[in-house]
Amino acid sequence: MIPTVFIVSLIVFFMIRTIPGTIVDVMVSQFEYASNLDREAIEHALGLDVPVMVQYGRWLGGIVLHGNLGISLWKNTPVVDQIKDRWPVTAELGLMGLLIAQLIALPIGIYSAIRQDSLGDYFSRSFAILCIAIPNFWLATMVIVFPSIWWGYSRPLIYINFLDNPIGNLSMVIIPAIILGMGMAGTTMRMMRTMMLEVLRQDYIRTVWAKGLRERVIVIRHALKNALIPVITIIGFQIPTVLGGTVIIENIFGLPGMGQLMINATVQRDYTVISSTLFLLAILMVVVNLLVDLAYGVLDPRVHYK
Repeated sequence: MIPTVFIVSLIVFFMIRTIPGTIVDVMVSQFEYASNLDREAIEHALGLDVPVMVQYGRWLGGIVLHGNLGISLWKNTPVVDQIKDRWPVTAELGLMGLLIAQLIALPIGIYSAIRQDSLGDYFSRSFAILCIAIPNFWLATMVIVFPSIWWGYSRPLIYINFLDNPIGNLSMVIIPAIILGMGMAGTTMRMMRTMMLEVLRQDYIRTVWAKGLRERVIVIRHALKNALIPVITIIGFQIPTVLGGTVIIENIFGLPGMGQLMINATVQRDYTVISSTLFLLAILMVVVNLLVDLAYGVLDPRVHYK
């Protein structure tokens, strides 16, 4: 995990600086009276007048030694404070989307496998392909545009905090979460069906069928745990999809989460905010993959870690 996180830190720090135009260019362009002297003064104030390797050492050293993600170059406020304000929105949207995806995908995938080649199976597979094929940004746009045209309805523009008004908050987040979850549900549904079919054809499943056990017992107790191992891997890989999807969905629905923070920071070339945010997301992904690996041993007793 440590080498992976270190390599990611190098990528996120240096790649953002390859984008044409610097934060100094953005700042100077907003002031017509700015001169070359002003530009040099800005670079010195922001700490950008030293070699890029020195900037990287200061940034990474602050994280490793002090747990300090740095100061926003644009707002001159701690990056931690900006993330604290934004991450609950993204976490709520992402977790709800992931939960909705599994609530849709797992039951339908299991049903599609145990009723192979039935009308319900054909409908389920078509629905899965539809979920995969429809871009969530297009669907989100349609959900906003058509209700406003047909019924004159538009979503609230001001975000409602969950602690202040849980019902109002859920009414704002549930539709974006469903749209976010639909794309993930299609992939998981297909994988769940494929793995259930493979497990149901194993010899030990035929044995329990021969013992006269009920279908529900066979599916839940004997087949499901073995079929879930590749599905858990898919769900783990969907975390980047959740994070990437929230960037788009948050901007379409006007949700003040990490997506908007990253978009604004990219436009403003706020290097510290972008690097620190992506670095935290990379750590989250590494931890999720570790938990996925550990889950194999829980689901399959044959898997051991030494």
